[in-house]
Amino acid sequence: MDPIRIVLVAGMMVHKAVWEVMKRTQPVRASGPDTGAGTSKRVLKLVKVGVLVFLVVQALALDLLPIRGAPVWLRWLGLGLFVLGLGIAILGRVELGTNWADIEDGRVLEGQAMVSHGIYRWIRHPIYAGDMFLLVGLQLALASWLVLAMVAPVAVFVRRALKEEAMLARNFAGYEEYCARTKRFLPLIY
Repeated sequence: MDPIRIVLVAGMMVHKAVWEVMKRTQPVRASGPDTGAGTSKRVLKLVKVGVLVFLVVQALALDLLPIRGAPVWLRWLGLGLFVLGLGIAILGRVELGTNWADIEDGRVLEGQAMVSHGIYRWIRHPIYAGDMFLLVGLQLALASWLVLAMVAPVAVFVRRALKEEAMLARNFAGYEEYCARTKRFLPLIY
C-alpha cells in the first residue's frame, strides 16, 4: 500500500483517538443554557462521523477526481500540510485541556477558563486552523480535485470561529483584548 495513504489514515485515527481519550477525561460540569437543539446536535455528530468514515475510506482506497499528471511534489506538499495540521490541531486540543467544550454544545461550561498560553498565545483557533490544513493537505496528498471542495469546510470553520468569538467575548473579561493581540488562524497573518 502507498505509504502516504498509510500516514493519512494513521493521522486521522490519532486525531480521533486524542479527542476521544481527552473527552473521556473531561470533568462532568454543570453548564449554561444549551444553544444547540438535541436533534441538530445529533445530526451534526452523525455528519462528523460520516465525513471521517468517508475520508478514511478515500485515503485507504479511493481515487476520487484524481489530478491527472500531478507532480510528486504536490503529494508530498499535501502530506506536509496534513502532518502540520494534525500537529496544530492536537496541540490546540491538549493545551485547552479541561477548558474544551464540544462544538455541538455551543456554550461556555461552568468553571471553563479562557486559554491564552502556548499556541493560543499566537492564534485563537488552532484546532480549526489545524483541521483546515489537515483537510487541504489530505486532498493534495491524494492528488484529488476534491481539494477545491475544501472551501466548504473552511467556510464552516470561519463562521463557527466568528460565532464562538462573540460568545467568548460575552463570557470572558479580557477576551476582546486577547483578540486584539492574536490572529484567528495564522500567526502574524489572519
